[in-house]
Amino acid sequence: MPATGKPRQTAPAGLRKRAEFLAVRRGEKRRGRLFLLEVLQRDGSAPPRVGYTVTKKVGNAVVRNRVRRRLKEAVRLHAAGDMQPGSDYVVVGREEVLRASFAEIGNELSRRLRKTR
Repeated sequence: MPATGKPRQTAPAGLRKRAEFLAVRRGEKRRGRLFLLEVLQRDGSAPPRVGYTVTKKVGNAVVRNRVRRRLKEAVRLHAAGDMQPGSDYVVVGREEVLRASFAEIGNELSRRLRKTR
């Protein structure tokens, strides 16, 4: 347990290969103001996996990495428990993530993962 006294949360497994990212594109798309969430159901017993994408339209490498880091931390802290077993997720970040509060990003992720508006 870290010094803060809170249990450490672990991030879900990651998507690594391009073919895995492309496979998720065939699944359901859940659009939001801060990001696009793509979801693909796999077998029901495997742990959820997640991948992150930020296009060059968002900005240079520094900006894209800041967006990706904010999304990864929001998933780890707020949304990992809302992910369904046997699902793959791809979060396509938008530039608005940089202007949104961290709580807003976490709430939006949780809401999109649970399929609520």
